[in-house]
Amino acid sequence: MSALTRSAVAVAGLALALGLSACSGGSTSGSPGGYGAPADEAPAEEAPAEEAPMDGAAALAVASSELGEIVVDGEGLTVYMFDDDEQGAGASTCAGQCLDNWPPVTAGSDDVALEGVTGEVTTFEGPDGAMQVALNGWPLYYFAGDAGAGDTAGQAVNDVWWVLTPAGEPIRE
Repeated sequence: MSALTRSAVAVAGLALALGLSACSGGSTSGSPGGYGAPADEAPAEEAPAEEAPMDGAAALAVASSELGEIVVDGEGLTVYMFDDDEQGAGASTCAGQCLDNWPPVTAGSDDVALEGVTGEVTTFEGPDGAMQVALNGWPLYYFAGDAGAGDTAGQAVNDVWWVLTPAGEPIRE
């Protein structure tokens, strides 16, 4: 990939990340729950949320990234935690438009295959009724702005979304 192409991809990714960062965790003026456009503005055009690729037996693995060793799903897609969630509560606080931008990592059962992940993995009934996967007590999500395996465009969005170490600790860089 040429330097110009890499620059264009980086700028496009940043623009998408800023546009999809609606789930900030706090209320913003004119925006109930901080999850959408202000009431006097039309919602921005958004990239469609990808379906969570985990049906049946879920899988979590470890991948190398510019942030160090991070947790990904069985397809290599980066997973994230949300600071507004309460660690260990077995519940997600992400709802509405937040879920459009941050779909939950789900499993068809309590079984989650692990490769290199050392933190405790659990499941709970997520906001859509599916079994959501949690690592070290943190509910896990995908970022709709990640185009494929290895992308980490959701890292530090609004300073509340973070990738995780294999032990399940957020990397807040």
